Amino acid sequence: MDDKSNEITATPKLLESLNIKGHILTSDAMGTQKELVQIIRQKRADYVLALKANQKTLHTDVSLCFADSEFLANKCAYFKLAQKARGCFELREYWPSRDISNLSACGDWMGLRSIAMTKNTVTKPDGSVSVQTRYFISSLPLNVKEIARAIRGHWMVESSHWHLDVTFREDANRTLEKTAAFNLNILRKLVLNFLKLMDMSEFSGIISLKTRRFIISCNPVKYLHQILTL
Repeated sequence: MDDKSNEITATPKLLESLNIKGHILTSDAMGTQKELVQIIRQKRADYVLALKANQKTLHTDVSLCFADSEFLANKCAYFKLAQKARGCFELREYWPSRDISNLSACGDWMGLRSIAMTKNTVTKPDGSVSVQTRYFISSLPLNVKEIARAIRGHWMVESSHWHLDVTFREDANRTLEKTAAFNLNILRKLVLNFLKLMDMSEFSGIISLKTRRFIISCNPVKYLHQILTL
């Protein structure tokens, strides 16, 4: 897509052409649109959609709900996942709730059955801590692990897309032939997985995927055996 407005226009047309029955669709805040929600539910699918200020009223209502400690304690389920990766410790917490009675515009969102808040707390090796809070709306019932799985799955895809752009500059690629572009996309994803799995313990500290790519390209023979045995 050339810009975000094209994405908003094209997504409903794409959904109309797909068989999504029984699936859970996720999107960032740009895809949180009433028209998309209606199409998803009419095609008998579910949704878990990120919520930001582009839907100001709904975002405000949801954030106020989760700002209430009594709401968190009595109206929410709770689930957490802890993971250590690349020297960082990450704690992911999920609070979904089926209490949507305080949402002024809940009737405008077809099939809306639950809301959720996630908090990602990352502790880096130097002791610094960053916290990111996100909000979501969903047609799923109160199944905390299912909602957590859908949210986590979406951000894994987003992370992969980010790396394809930053590490491989995929968005700047100008390959016009469709088969060639498709094959290059597959190769980039394959190499991306290789970079994540490569053992770089000989270097101290955290090494970005972009730096890993540079190191390997400087001496490919040295890392050839490791690549072939992954």
